[in-house]
Amino acid sequence: MTESIDRSETAARSEEEAREASQKDAAAISEEIPEGVPLISPSSVEHPLFPEIEAALRTIYDPEIPVNIYDLGLVYSIRVDAEGVVRIEMTLTAPGCPVAGEMPGWVVDAVEPLPGVKQAEVELVWDPPWTMDRLTDEAKLELGYL
Repeated sequence: MTESIDRSETAARSEEEAREASQKDAAAISEEIPEGVPLISPSSVEHPLFPEIEAALRTIYDPEIPVNIYDLGLVYSIRVDAEGVVRIEMTLTAPGCPVAGEMPGWVVDAVEPLPGVKQAEVELVWDPPWTMDRLTDEAKLELGYL
């Protein structure tokens, strides 16, 4: 009997420690991002390569949804530096997406061959999470929401 009480107390302490660690992690993240700073980095829309990169991203389709990743709102940020390195922040419709391991490679394969692009890097981000509010009007029309 004493042994089962000890196990219960140990489990309760472990849960409490995990909860406290999670709260500390959340506090650390909120300290890193000052209030008012957007979670999504601004894109290099003025860069001459931006239209070509956008067009390349529109050729990649989510295999489960008949809409390209750009119009789905999966691409959060496209930044191009002076050397032609393209950094793309994107998300997926859900963390358990079956192509989570493949889609960043598809993006690199579509963007790197563009003239003027030296290298493409893709970072999957989960914050902010994707919502249907990110759909473009074209995507809403394609999906029958308009």
